[in-house]
Amino acid sequence: MLEDISGQEIKDQFKKNKRLRIIAFSVGGVLLLVLGYFVWYQMFFLPANEKSKDAYWEGLNYAKKDSTEVAIEEFRAAVRKYDGKVGGEVSQFLYARQLMNQGEFKKAMNELQEVELEDSYVSVLCYGLQADCTSEMEKYAEASKMYVEAANMMDNDFTTPMYLQKAAGCAIELKDFKKARQYYKRIMDDYPQYATQREIERYYAMVKNIK
Repeated sequence: MLEDISGQEIKDQFKKNKRLRIIAFSVGGVLLLVLGYFVWYQMFFLPANEKSKDAYWEGLNYAKKDSTEVAIEEFRAAVRKYDGKVGGEVSQFLYARQLMNQGEFKKAMNELQEVELEDSYVSVLCYGLQADCTSEMEKYAEASKMYVEAANMMDNDFTTPMYLQKAAGCAIELKDFKKARQYYKRIMDDYPQYATQREIERYYAMVKNIK
């Protein structure tokens, strides 16, 4: 039979038991934080996140017209306004791409490293652009490694062979023709359509007999 515990007895136990008080306050604090986060997420983050998805279109229109300077300003403003939201992250990706067009590869790389998107395909492209920046700064060994990592991030018929081809280009710059042959061979074996379109066999033949 259950004991009849009065409210006063619970209060007395609460006053006497320090551990019970700590646990109660901790649980209460966590519940308040969870509730606060839920309210913030539903009432503020989601609407702002949805609105942010239109943030980069203006900059994109200028970029298509080759108005790089104006596009950069538009993207930079969108990044500041919607940082952490989908539109802000896409804007930062596009902003970095415009910086690359200006030859500001170090600055572009810093921006790309801060882009956080759930889309796997865009994430691969983002890392691939970081490899491009590294290659443009003539850090070919590092760039080659990054290209291979980008190629292996998500196997598909476009980005995988494209980044393997770029890795081969870096290997040639380093005079590592054995590695270049391996990358070209993998493209020909696993991605024949891409290999045909990009004449990979011709590149393979060029490095095949170089010691």
